[in-house]
Amino acid sequence: MALGQNSSGRTQVVPGAHSTLDNIKYEIASELNIPVVQGSEDYWGNISSRDCGKVGGTMVKRMIALAEKELLNGKPLDKI
Repeated sequence: MALGQNSSGRTQVVPGAHSTLDNIKYEIASELNIPVVQGSEDYWGNISSRDCGKVGGTMVKRMIALAEKELLNGKPLDKI
């Protein structure tokens, strides 16, 4: 497997960020009362698409808010 790729074959923009994003995902799922257990190795087959989308959408909103805050504080975002 090439450097920066995970087991699904997708290239990670920031290698090593997977565990942090996983923690955020399960934290948000808990806040939304979605019954998943961390360590389920990303199998959410019993969770509806609507609920999975809520988790993903909330993650994106939080990451955008973080990036906006960084920009307002004068920290430039690296080009991807």
